[in-house]
Amino acid sequence: MYRASDFDYVLPPERIAQHPLPDRADSRLLVLERATGAVRHTHFPAILDLLRPADVLVVNESRVIPARLRGTRDGGRGTGTPGAPAELLLVRELLDGTWLAMGHPGGKLKPGRRVTIGEDCVVEIVEVQGGGLRRVRFIGPLDARAALARYGEVPLPPYIRRAPRPDDRERYQTVYAQHDGSVAAPTAGLHFTPALLERVRATGTAVAALDLHIGPGTFKPVDGDDLAAHRMHAERYAVSTTAAELINARRQAGGRVWAVGTTVVRTLETVADAAGNIRPGAGETSIFIYPPHAFRAVDSVLTNFHLPRSTLLMLVCAFAGHDRVMQAYRDAVMEGYRFYSYGDAMAIIGNAE
Repeated sequence: MYRASDFDYVLPPERIAQHPLPDRADSRLLVLERATGAVRHTHFPAILDLLRPADVLVVNESRVIPARLRGTRDGGRGTGTPGAPAELLLVRELLDGTWLAMGHPGGKLKPGRRVTIGEDCVVEIVEVQGGGLRRVRFIGPLDARAALARYGEVPLPPYIRRAPRPDDRERYQTVYAQHDGSVAAPTAGLHFTPALLERVRATGTAVAALDLHIGPGTFKPVDGDDLAAHRMHAERYAVSTTAAELINARRQAGGRVWAVGTTVVRTLETVADAAGNIRPGAGETSIFIYPPHAFRAVDSVLTNFHLPRSTLLMLVCAFAGHDRVMQAYRDAVMEGYRFYSYGDAMAIIGNAE
């Protein structure tokens, strides 16, 4: 039985990528054979040599919204300091028109408090929920989408210790992003360029798309050592009939299903039946994949390097084996790989026929 502490590793701070490379496809690629644990080092365009004509590459088309809003909070019945800074990270809209959000400073943002984003944008805290979430409403005159368009910032992860730059709006986004809804990028896909995707298709490999709108809980470290006690935030997904039929047809013909990112893994494992067939549909998933896990729908995974004790690292270890993945991470540190969202990539290759 694994504990959260089993997923710690030492990472020098200088290995955390603070900026994207000038060319997306220039990233390095660590290739890990799932069956043998063999590791080799190359660069991302070598993904073309790993794919087979019968395979299918599954990508997450969710688009990152400029979800971070900075403003000032009111004093709230004489407490706090009027005009003190406050920050909201919008997560998703609810059916009643309010939004789920995370707030800072959390202790000050109680129900009834207001955060002024601009002279035309005020947000009121409606309810405090579990897991650091709050329900908020925009009381005008701008609604949420207009506020994000005018005041929103790209929600770069906290380990990127700089302010967002104008080019982050494009670089912290996959080239195939279509549908607004994520507060973090599906980073495994950041390495693809349009030209490289065309070369993928030219090999005969199909490309299928789905949506999983990524919330901040995906990257939340596991608190405590008991994995079974951790709860994921629910995230919305959508898998079209076209995508499901393409994935199923390729796998039934002997091709491998390549998941581009842990978000695609989680979505496919959520919608797969017992035989591994993908069922189309939309809904929410809070699936938490950690060792041991019997994968039904995924044969190979393309991913980035993840934070210690993160649910993403635990998923990768469940797929390729704890000891093999942790050794591969140590190799990546020694070899000078760049880590996390703007960092390098790892391909874990399965051998399904």
